[in-house]
Amino acid sequence: MTRTVYVNGEYLPETEAKVSIFDRGFLFADAVYEVTSILDGKLIDFEGHAVRLARSLKELDMASPCSKDELLEIHRKLVELNDINEGLIYLQVSRGSDGDRDFVFPSADTKPTLVLFTQNKPGLADSDASRKGAKVISIEDIRWGRRDIKTVQLLYPSMGKMMAKAAGADDAWMIEDGHVTEGTSNNAYFVKDGTIVTRPLSNDILHGITRKAVLRMAEEAQMKIEERLFTIDEAKEADEAFTTSASAFVMPVVEIDGQQLGDGTPGPIAKRLREIYLEESRAAAI
Repeated sequence: MTRTVYVNGEYLPETEAKVSIFDRGFLFADAVYEVTSILDGKLIDFEGHAVRLARSLKELDMASPCSKDELLEIHRKLVELNDINEGLIYLQVSRGSDGDRDFVFPSADTKPTLVLFTQNKPGLADSDASRKGAKVISIEDIRWGRRDIKTVQLLYPSMGKMMAKAAGADDAWMIEDGHVTEGTSNNAYFVKDGTIVTRPLSNDILHGITRKAVLRMAEEAQMKIEERLFTIDEAKEADEAFTTSASAFVMPVVEIDGQQLGDGTPGPIAKRLREIYLEESRAAAI
C-alpha cells in the first residue's frame, strides 16, 4: 500500500513527494524532528512533542512552519488517510532552501520545509521485544554538545545501532567522561534496591517526552527516583534496567556488555512502568 505523506501543505502519495536538493536538511542536517506514537488510532503525548518542537526551533533560530493546531490537524489527517491503528508519525522541519548551497543561513523570509509521514506498526504496544528485553553494549559518545535539541544529526547514533547489531545486541548506551549519557534513540535507566536511577536533564541528553511522563508516573506510584550521573559499571551491577522512548515506550534491558542483569528477564519495575504508561497514555490520547 502506498502511503500518503505531507510535504509543505500537500497530501501526496509517497512516490510523488519531493524536496529540493538544496534543502538545508539534506545539505547541512539543518533540521529538527519529532516522533509521535499512535495507539488505537489516537496520538500519544502530542502536546509534549509540540512543545519540544517549538523549543528546538527556537534554539536554532528556525521559523515555525505552522501553528500547533494546524500541526495537530495534519497528524490526525495522516492517521485517517493511512488507516493507522498502531504506529508512528515522523515530523521533520528544515530551514528550507533559497535555491543554492551556502553555510550562511538563508534570509529570514525563506519558508521552512515541513514533512510528515506515518509508519504502520501493528503490535507496537504488545511487542515481543518488550517481553524478551533488550541487550545493550556501551560505546563512546562523540556527538555534538547540544543533544537537548532534537536535530536530524543521527549519523553517530545510527553507527551505534550498527555496532550493537555487530555485537549481537539490540542497542548501545553512550558514555562520556566516564558516565552514561543515553541510548542511541532513548533515555537510559537502571534500578538498584528499588531505586530508579537516570541521568539529570542538561544539554548532554535529549529531554525525552516519554522520560518526563514515565518519571511522573513512577513518582505517583511512590517509586524512589535518583537523577544523577552514573557509570556503566553501576548499571551492570543493577537489579534491572530499561529505556524510554516515544517509539518503544518503556523497554526492559536484560544485558549490558554481555553481563546479565538479574535473572536475565525483564524486571518488575520496568514491566510495571510499561503497563502504567500504556494505560495512562491510551486514556489521555487525542
